[in-house]
Amino acid sequence: MTIFQILLPAFVASLILTGIHAYLGVHVVERGVIFVDLSLAQIAALGSTVAYLAGYDLHSTTAYLFSLGFTFLGAAIFALTRVHRKTRIPQEAIIGIVYAVSAAMAILIMSKATQETEHLKEMLVGNILSVTWPELAKTALLYALVGLFHFIFRRRFLAISMDESAAEREGVNVRLWDFLFYMSFGFVVTSSVAIAGVLLVFCFLIVPSVTAMLFAERLGPRLAIGWSMGAVVSAAGVALSFLLDLPTGAAIVATFGAALLVLAAYRRAFRRSIQA
Repeated sequence: MTIFQILLPAFVASLILTGIHAYLGVHVVERGVIFVDLSLAQIAALGSTVAYLAGYDLHSTTAYLFSLGFTFLGAAIFALTRVHRKTRIPQEAIIGIVYAVSAAMAILIMSKATQETEHLKEMLVGNILSVTWPELAKTALLYALVGLFHFIFRRRFLAISMDESAAEREGVNVRLWDFLFYMSFGFVVTSSVAIAGVLLVFCFLIVPSVTAMLFAERLGPRLAIGWSMGAVVSAAGVALSFLLDLPTGAAIVATFGAALLVLAAYRRAFRRSIQA
């Protein structure tokens, strides 16, 4: 196989992940629950860890169902603990606690299994180079269905994310639609973690959305910026991983971080020049 044939599936996987995560990232950033993706991804990884200890292959259907079940549990927790204006405990604190406990439990469980180091490494940074075309096709179909679901009910999801108080006044059942949001999020995260690992999934969700917020206010331009950045940075990360002989997932994460720093510095310099 040529280098192009080896790297192409990883790049296509990055495009697919960017497509859905850049959109979901808009909701996450607007809701102020930045680490919910990281927490749900860790819960999904915990589910696959339990399946692995039970004797199932990490890439089997059973392991996927384990991860999905754990993720639905996390979705229910986040929907039921949604922060209201008068609460003293921010939801981000609950999300952080769930992440820490899930990570600790995964480490404890893996301490009783063989090859625990390799599994923990794959759980964090994944192995995107090993993704196959049939796996990409199934993932793309699943994400398309999730995207269609969000398109059909976009008004309610956006209303809750952009202005929860107005949505409540209109009679929207916030907790129900929150659960549906996190449940659909769970389908995406469970598949994404199996391909790319916890850290890369978090970057695909947050970094393009944060970058888009630096340059645009409206949803359409923000999505366009997020998708464009995700495609370019993913290609650069995959190329750097090959040229420098680095792990692909970690290289893409580092490239996302560097790109965000460069774009933030450019925006700051551009604003100063305009003011001058």
